[in-house]
Amino acid sequence: MGNKSHVIVVPFPAQGHVAPLMKLAYSLADHGIKVTFINTESIHMRIMSAMPEEFAEQCPISLVSIPEGLESKPDEQDKEEAVEIAPRSTRVHLQNLIQNINQVNNDVKVTHVVADIANGWVLEVAKKLFIKPVAFVPYGLGNLAFILHAPKLIEAGIIDVDGIPIKREPICLSKEIPAWNIDELTWSIQGDSEEQKFVFRNFVKTTGEYVRISDSLIVNSFYELESSVSNLLPNILPIGPLIANARLGTFSGNLWPEDSTTLSWLDKQPARSVIYAAFGSTLVCNQQQFNELALGLEMTGQPFLWVVRSDFMKGDIAEYPDGFMERNESHGKIVKWAPQEKVLAHPSTACYFSHCGWNSTMEGVTNGVPFLCWPYCVDQFHNRDYICEAWKVGLRVMPNENGIVSRHEIKTKIEKLLSNKDIKANSLKLKEMTRKSISEGGSSFKNFISFAEQMKQ
Repeated sequence: MGNKSHVIVVPFPAQGHVAPLMKLAYSLADHGIKVTFINTESIHMRIMSAMPEEFAEQCPISLVSIPEGLESKPDEQDKEEAVEIAPRSTRVHLQNLIQNINQVNNDVKVTHVVADIANGWVLEVAKKLFIKPVAFVPYGLGNLAFILHAPKLIEAGIIDVDGIPIKREPICLSKEIPAWNIDELTWSIQGDSEEQKFVFRNFVKTTGEYVRISDSLIVNSFYELESSVSNLLPNILPIGPLIANARLGTFSGNLWPEDSTTLSWLDKQPARSVIYAAFGSTLVCNQQQFNELALGLEMTGQPFLWVVRSDFMKGDIAEYPDGFMERNESHGKIVKWAPQEKVLAHPSTACYFSHCGWNSTMEGVTNGVPFLCWPYCVDQFHNRDYICEAWKVGLRVMPNENGIVSRHEIKTKIEKLLSNKDIKANSLKLKEMTRKSISEGGSSFKNFISFAEQMKQ
């Protein structure tokens, strides 16, 4: 007898959105549910290119693509086109694909569509086709609550209709949740007010409506981590942290191939000695900041693993300080992309120098690794505040008057972090809490089982 449910999963086309939804898709497939994972053509091609051959042969979900929706190539589109115009034609492609799937698979029709809430138009397509829409939130509960609170902030005259601050005071939702600095709101883009308005218009103002039209709202967090916020959002289902499927390895929709030599290099390093420095998929550096990063890591005297993407520099190829590669050859390793969850779980890893994206935050917390925090946009600022103030598992770096994080700041903060016994103890407590939530009988475990069973109805 065939499956009775078929779930379509559609992420927003970016690394930090594809990865958690792919992990969710694997978990649903392990639960006996047929899953089709839909990316835009450009993202699909990058995923397939980065995917290890042995994984492709045993992938438990169907990976398909739909056109971008614009005539120009993806790298030639501006952001406004990609987000505001493309969905008008892309939704037609998605609708046609779902209808074709239903015609070919008459016994296993699409029953649910799970979409990243940043791709809310997908939920509208599901509604139109009388398929149950499920909204997935790839960031934390605190930031979700804050985004849903935005209309009240406008009404109170705290921000204007574009999300730009009017009152110069921190914003607090409750005593248990770190307050938001007025220059570090969930939609803040430092130094670019037009980009900030764009994010507010396309990803904040629309969220409340997408929550309302969804049958279910699932979040990559867990109750114990953000219990005070969970109480403010009674209809959400925290099912995180979503972690890589152990049976199939850690591949989760990477847009860059993982460096296969990373783990064997870590095996040769002393226990809890390695500084892991990785700043997500979008941070770009100028040459001055790049030099300070390199020299700061070197000055610690510790082994370091540094992820330097091919597009890490603003329009340039990375130029390392004179003699840097030679001086650090024996104890420093630089890769374009790393198997991050395995790195963070490795006994040689001492700390995580991070941009504090939510996926990275959850992965660090899950593995009990202390953080050195360097956020640069959107929810990362508040994630840092959770890490440093609420959970007390990390320290922050402070840019100088020119906005540069200096080599001395990096060296000093890493030394403080590695010698802080309280932060280490808190990190291990949080690891234990996390593991309990996803183990049998834990809050996220039960929430996921409940969600998966809903998918089968």
